[in-house]
Amino acid sequence: MTIHIDASDGSGSFNAYVAEPQGTPRGAIVVIQEIFGVNTGIRKKCDDWAAAGYLAFAPDLFWRLEPGIELDPDVPDELQQAFGWMNKFDQQLGVADIEATIKAARARLGGGKVGVVGYCLGGRLAFMAATRTDSDASVGYYGVGIDNLLGEKNAIARPVLLHIPQADHFVSPEAQAKMHEGLDDHPKVTLFDYPGEDHGFAAEMGKRRSETAAQLADERTAAFFAEHIG
Repeated sequence: MTIHIDASDGSGSFNAYVAEPQGTPRGAIVVIQEIFGVNTGIRKKCDDWAAAGYLAFAPDLFWRLEPGIELDPDVPDELQQAFGWMNKFDQQLGVADIEATIKAARARLGGGKVGVVGYCLGGRLAFMAATRTDSDASVGYYGVGIDNLLGEKNAIARPVLLHIPQADHFVSPEAQAKMHEGLDDHPKVTLFDYPGEDHGFAAEMGKRRSETAAQLADERTAAFFAEHIG
C-alpha cells in the first residue's frame, strides 16, 4: 500500500510504500532508496522485510524534485537521469523526511523499535540517520562519501552496520581506509568488507547484483536487525 506522511518542515506530504507482515510486527524497517527512486527493487526489499515479520516503509525522498521517480540503472538514459536528480537532492531535507518516516512507523507500530537500511545514496543517508535521528539501528550498503561524515561519529548512540564493497568505483580505497580508521574502534559500529565486489552488488535485480555477496550481506543485515530491532 501507499501512505502519505507529512513533512516536518510543513512544506507538504510525501508518499511511502508500505509492506505489512502477517500478525504482529517484530518492529519496523525504513528502506532508504538509491538514486533511482522507490522502484521495483526497493519495493521488493520492503516486501521481503514484511515476509520476515517487519513493517516496512520506503519513503519517496525525491518528492520535492518530482514525486514518483522510478528509474532503471541498467538503462543508460535513466542512469544519467538518476545522477541528475541526485545532484539536485537536498540531503538535509532527506534526513528530515527519514526522521518523519521513523515517527510514522513508530506510530503505526504503537511503539516499538524502528531500524533503517539504505543503499548507495541511501547508504550515506542511513549513516546520517544514525547520527541525526533516533533510529534504533542503522544499516548502510555501499554508502558514498561516508568518509566525509566521520566528524559526526560521536553522535552515534545505537548500533550501525556498514557493508563496504572493496572494488566500489564510487568509493576509493583511500575513502574506505578512512572509514575503517575512523570507525573500527567505535563500540556501536560494525564494518564488513566484500573483496572484489562493486557498488550495487546487493541490488534486488539487474546487472549489478552479485548473488553470493548479496546473500551474505543480507544475512548479516537480517541477523543485525533480529538482534537490535526484534
